[in-house]
Amino acid sequence: MIVSEQRAITALASIVSMRMLGLFMIFPVFALHAQTLPHVTPVLIGLAIGIYGLTQASLQIPFGMLSDRFGRKPIILIGLLIFAFGSVIAASSTSITGIIIGRALQGCGAISSTVLALTADLTREEHRTKAMAFLGVSFGLSFILALVIGPLVYQWIGVSGIFWLTAILAILGVVILQTMVPHPQYFKPSTGSVRLQFKKVLKNSQLLRLDFGILVLHLVLTSLFVVLPLVLVSTEFPIEQHWILYVVVLITSFITMIPFIIIAEKYHYHKQVFVSAIFALICSLVGLNYLHDNFIGIVVMLFLFFTAFNLLESNLPSLISKMVPPESKGTAMGVYSSAQFFGAFLGGVIGGIIHQYYNVETVFAFAATVTIIWFIFALSMKNPRKSTHSRANEQ
Repeated sequence: MIVSEQRAITALASIVSMRMLGLFMIFPVFALHAQTLPHVTPVLIGLAIGIYGLTQASLQIPFGMLSDRFGRKPIILIGLLIFAFGSVIAASSTSITGIIIGRALQGCGAISSTVLALTADLTREEHRTKAMAFLGVSFGLSFILALVIGPLVYQWIGVSGIFWLTAILAILGVVILQTMVPHPQYFKPSTGSVRLQFKKVLKNSQLLRLDFGILVLHLVLTSLFVVLPLVLVSTEFPIEQHWILYVVVLITSFITMIPFIIIAEKYHYHKQVFVSAIFALICSLVGLNYLHDNFIGIVVMLFLFFTAFNLLESNLPSLISKMVPPESKGTAMGVYSSAQFFGAFLGGVIGGIIHQYYNVETVFAFAATVTIIWFIFALSMKNPRKSTHSRANEQ
């Protein structure tokens, strides 16, 4: 990549990472913190964790379409400001209802699809896959950092402080957007029918397989964190040491997944690596179902889970970019991001309902079942062609 491409991608990755850091820092601590709030149930805990996904899912497609017509940066700016406002609402709340409202407003800053589309606008075609993979890796790193520092920050400033920190990170993202991200030189506003663009994306069966995949991936992730902090505490592993577990598991899993990314890109084994990662995800969830009361078993299964999760999370945007026509990038990324966040919402709500009316084992069994369904769909996926010019015709 040339210097301007490197600078733009680094800036966009920073914006996405800081935003996701704020969203995910409450994951490892909120289920425990919520026990101190009045009138709390497992369903409300799951809703508070996952509600941002519903508003994100509802607005990703409109934001992506608007960015195709009016430009990427204005839409990203609006989204960051809305996200900051929601963080302030959540930080100021002393009830589960207020936190749910704040998390819902956070989700209204639905910029993921627009950031992905802007990344494609600012990179040459031969470097686009690397740029998308870099964003995916940055997302993974921010997720790792969030799980590691979440318990530490919670000990210092509590959940309210985490939300205030999230608002500050959003404002910092605005500064980076305005000072470091250029306007795309060759961006042309879309003049085609919005309905036609949407229909074109929804008719692409290969894109739909990937959209379903990201939905399941985040459904599983969110449902896992409805019960994981409670499971760890039940093994007499204190919350102030949870960050140590996350450091070990997430860093080792991240290092482990890197060779598989290289193999997929270098030897064009995208489908083989992709399907194998889904199978590993299934194995980890089945293992957690049977070993959730054994600390060593939990550690091993979490290592397997996050190795597969990070690999899939970094590969999915790259695969999407190979299959979408240039004039529909914003719309396609909107559908993809909507599926991602709707999965997060479903995982939080369904995980909370299952935990309230059944047990922890059923949450893991549910997550494993939907992942098996994804695995079956992925088996019929086509390996993307090396030439990106053919991606619009992939069906």
